[in-house]
Amino acid sequence: MKRIPFPVHLALMSSIAFLAPRSQAATFGDDVSFLKDHTDVIVLSDKSGDSKVAVAPGLQGRVMTSASEGNTGFSYGWINRDLFSTGKLVPHMNAFGGEDRFWMGPEGGQFSIFFEKGVPFDFTNWFTPAIFDTLPYAVTSQGDDYAEFGAHFTLTNYSGTSFEVAVKRRIQVLDADTAWKDLGVPSAKGVSIVGYETDNEITNAGKAAWTKDTGLLSIWILGQYNPSPSATIVVPIKPGSEPEMGVKVTSNYFGAIPDERLSVGEGAVFLSADGKYRSKIGINPMRSKGILGSYDSANNILTIVQFNLPTGVKDYVNSLWKLQDDPFGGDAANAYNDGPATPGAKPMGPFYELESSSPAAALSPGESLIHIRRTIHLSGPKASLDDVARATLGVSIDEIEGALRGK
Repeated sequence: MKRIPFPVHLALMSSIAFLAPRSQAATFGDDVSFLKDHTDVIVLSDKSGDSKVAVAPGLQGRVMTSASEGNTGFSYGWINRDLFSTGKLVPHMNAFGGEDRFWMGPEGGQFSIFFEKGVPFDFTNWFTPAIFDTLPYAVTSQGDDYAEFGAHFTLTNYSGTSFEVAVKRRIQVLDADTAWKDLGVPSAKGVSIVGYETDNEITNAGKAAWTKDTGLLSIWILGQYNPSPSATIVVPIKPGSEPEMGVKVTSNYFGAIPDERLSVGEGAVFLSADGKYRSKIGINPMRSKGILGSYDSANNILTIVQFNLPTGVKDYVNSLWKLQDDPFGGDAANAYNDGPATPGAKPMGPFYELESSSPAAALSPGESLIHIRRTIHLSGPKASLDDVARATLGVSIDEIEGALRGK
């Protein structure tokens, strides 16, 4: 299947948040050394050796972390050292971390693949399929700057429909010139940059067509980052009336979000990412610009994630935790802030996530769907990063930092 290109600005999703300095594994080399004590790691690099990406075949070929200044550079992904160190698995979800991991949807509703048939839609009954959580994918090809993975498995949804799925996944490191070009802005002096792209393809490997009547699947890519009291997620949205464009944001996944944690403007939505309050937002495909973001004010790090967003496609799986009137009225982009599921409970991380999804996959036997996601991290002077934020996200860094201040 041919790679699907997507234009800058039209098919972008970016992610930006600002974090407190980390007390452990501040460098890429430190994180890779730790990971190698617990799982196999493939380290990819561009020709300069500055752009590095660490991938774990044993965890579905997920990108665990990356760096723009080699082994001694800042390690951008969140890694759950505590969970790795136990050597044990936990129920519901094993939040090992990683800034680009392969999942599939929907999460909730009558076509959910996270809830068994007939159970209530609550955290007690929510379980991540092992094929997205703990099982390995096979390495099918590998070079200095890329790695490819494959898997074949069966999923059964809440309504009892089974799906035979084949997955192909490719991680490609980008050289600096390509990363700047993908941002659509000139390179800035004094800014280090790392970019990589994941091409994620699912194929209907069974004998029956996947139809809306019995449920559809989607590709769902999630990135986990370090929470902080000063971390804020920003999601630009398209303006327009709700009858025409739908709601600006879906924010009731886990109940109402307090006002001091969520700000909804005409052109952007801001969410606290402190890892202390479990909350999630979603942007429908009509509203999504394919862009969300975060800024690390302590280290002057900007992260941009881009994904292909097909024009005019409205059918996205609905992941709300309830039986749904519109199971294909879901989101193209999501953001999640971790926190206790119940008062006094331990959070899964804590972490926060920036997420992108493909449309619902109505595939005949042998047909495929691909979702492309590109992550770019930049580190350097605030003024230079502000230029990038304005050009790609439509907001300044000062606006991101001040969005929830004083609420």
